[in-house]
Amino acid sequence: MSNQAPNHLKYLLATLAIDFLNDEFKIILMATGFAFNKDTHALYADVVASELGAPSTTNGYTVKDKVLGSVAAVEDDTNDRCSVTWANASWTASGGPIGPSPGAIIIDETATDDPIVGYIDFGAEYSQVDGGTFTVTGIEVRIK
Repeated sequence: MSNQAPNHLKYLLATLAIDFLNDEFKIILMATGFAFNKDTHALYADVVASELGAPSTTNGYTVKDKVLGSVAAVEDDTNDRCSVTWANASWTASGGPIGPSPGAIIIDETATDDPIVGYIDFGAEYSQVDGGTFTVTGIEVRIK
């Protein structure tokens, strides 16, 4: 699993458009075949068509619905970065499987136009069977 931040994030930080400790962040799952592009995927509008289940609800997954909690920001001088983390997010599959999904996007729901602040690449397409729980762990944005 790898974490990526879009290039647009640097601009948002420089213009004080994002407040990691006070804004509301959401996580969305992407549909099979999605490939994150850190140069062109800057806003939710850029990826909405590729969100899992778009434009509604599918088997326990509701589009743009999962709020992230327990945010923490940590300075890492050893690796020359700042890491922003949140608690795990999960969905319970109901009426069928959730997925497959190649990854998840973190968006800032508070900032104008719902900018993307990070992408978590699962490294493979994952699904969860009906009745099971699809959980994303290690939710993190690394700012270098």
